[in-house]
Amino acid sequence: MPESKNSPLNAGIVSAVRGNIVDMQFENLPPIFALLRAGKDRQIAIEVLSQLGAHLVRGIALTPTQGLGRGMRVEETGGPIKVPVGKNILSRMFDVFGNPIDRQGELSGVEWRSIHQNPPPLSRRSTQSEVFETGIKIIDVLMPLERGGKAGLFGGAGVGKTVLLTEMIHNMIGHHNGVSIFCGIGERCREGEELYRDMKKAGVLQNMVMVFGQMNEPPGSRFRVGHSALTMAEYFRDDERRDVLLLIDNIFRFIQAGSEVSGLMGQMPSRLGYQPTMGTELSQLEERIATTDTGAITSIQAVYVPADDFTDPAAVHTFSHLSASIVLSRKRAGEGFLPAIDPLKSSSKMATPGIVGDRHYHLAQDIRRTLAQYEELKDIIAMLGLEQLSQEDRGLVFRARRLERFLTQPFFTTEQFTGIKGKFVTLKDALDGCERILQDDFKEYPESALYMIGTIDEAVDRKTPNNSNQISNES
Repeated sequence: MPESKNSPLNAGIVSAVRGNIVDMQFENLPPIFALLRAGKDRQIAIEVLSQLGAHLVRGIALTPTQGLGRGMRVEETGGPIKVPVGKNILSRMFDVFGNPIDRQGELSGVEWRSIHQNPPPLSRRSTQSEVFETGIKIIDVLMPLERGGKAGLFGGAGVGKTVLLTEMIHNMIGHHNGVSIFCGIGERCREGEELYRDMKKAGVLQNMVMVFGQMNEPPGSRFRVGHSALTMAEYFRDDERRDVLLLIDNIFRFIQAGSEVSGLMGQMPSRLGYQPTMGTELSQLEERIATTDTGAITSIQAVYVPADDFTDPAAVHTFSHLSASIVLSRKRAGEGFLPAIDPLKSSSKMATPGIVGDRHYHLAQDIRRTLAQYEELKDIIAMLGLEQLSQEDRGLVFRARRLERFLTQPFFTTEQFTGIKGKFVTLKDALDGCERILQDDFKEYPESALYMIGTIDEAVDRKTPNNSNQISNES
């Protein structure tokens, strides 16, 4: 990374090393967020986080501190952490410092910018609401995403957040002419390597940038990698005037890294052990994701929910920033409804008649009402059987079960595991299918004919009508 050569370097000495926290003595105090270098070949990077006295600063190491000792020399680099921006960063993979980690050679023809930027002022923000189509039926119909908005994928471990995120990348890169930036915060290096290979194979890498702060890296690095990715996204929005799709996996790891940094810095924790500054730190990141007069940054963020507890402060704070919340359910995943999105817990502020139109809005309300009433009837069915329901309730159960199966969808990213070809379904086709099911057009069809299909016409092709209206009881 280029560092200032104009002024003589401000140097100090290390006075204490406690894990990733380093205390240093300086004659002239470096400013907050200044990047310092120490150790052999200056390979240890430290970011200043607090000034403890007239000559004492405390910083967090962004690289492992092996070999760092008291009395060693520390040098100021002349600025904060900087990352490269420009057209030449496309199709490349970077770490938190903007160093390429894809073995594709050095970067050239780029500009270096500080990762600490202010969010765009209110006067520059766009007030128009526009739907962002994903090609995934259940999302486009029940919880439409906003162009330039922030959507969260909430779920515990192993319910399909990363699979859904990679499917959205696949679908949107083909239909989305902007730039995609993938930011991996504290996730497994295996997932990053697989994603890079898949994107290269799909031929879409030329419009992608990947930034990773892996699970094994120090908390300081994981805490700053989101800011690095956002700086690159802001360049394409503001300088190139292009729309940007920013995918973050996983925003909880950002909060977790902040909690680790806070604990190491000696701050008193707040509720459930989280840092007292969690709300501010999350806002500094989230408020930079915005639509302006030059372009839009649309963000889709995976959010790990600890122990499936949606009252956890990390989940609650993240909810407040989002325009759409997509909640993944372990129960639905176990029942085979994939994607395992809970339609009754998920929501979007775009689902209003003024934005999506009257037909879409009323259809979505009818679907939710049908599924909610079916949910209430499940206990009665389990205890007494379907036969004890009134004819009207029985018809509602038939519709609800067919809707649940129609809202499943085979993914392109899971073709190799399932053997079922992935499907991209337009909003019009998804709405038509739901409307026909609600009108009982498929009452005579077996439920299995609607499972894991794209458009509703595939159900007609798959099986001939089955006049036996049998429906299995809830297991």
